[in-house]
Amino acid sequence: MHCPFCSAVDTKVIDSRLVGDGSQVRRRRQCLECNERFTTFESAELIMPRVVKSNEFRESFNEDKLRNGMLRALEKRPVSSDDVELAISHIKSQIRATGEREIPTKTIGNLVMDALKKLDKVAYIRFASVYRSFEDVKEFGEEIAKLED
Repeated sequence: MHCPFCSAVDTKVIDSRLVGDGSQVRRRRQCLECNERFTTFESAELIMPRVVKSNEFRESFNEDKLRNGMLRALEKRPVSSDDVELAISHIKSQIRATGEREIPTKTIGNLVMDALKKLDKVAYIRFASVYRSFEDVKEFGEEIAKLED
């Protein structure tokens, strides 16, 4: 690891700790040249499958799109950002667990709906109404009735 202060090559690890849900390691380092200290974070690089859109167009998995969609549904709802990040991490794990090179957006949408259903029922209905293109109030009522069962 190069020192961010003097660009020296030699640094030593002073302290290592797991961060968050244990998927990252925080390391305190010290440069052997200038003695400055700095922090690095290490995480496993896991390849996400490509996403197949409904028009058969393929694109790279974009975690920001996933997060933005969930945050839009959760807007002004009493759900902590830690819970949202944990749900996103769980969704990504489920996607990787498929072992597929490509995954349809429909599968991702269903995983998001399952996560939102556990986090907040109102956010779930908001997301489902857009995702499933509800046309009228009757469809809202039917989805709410399913939730109550």
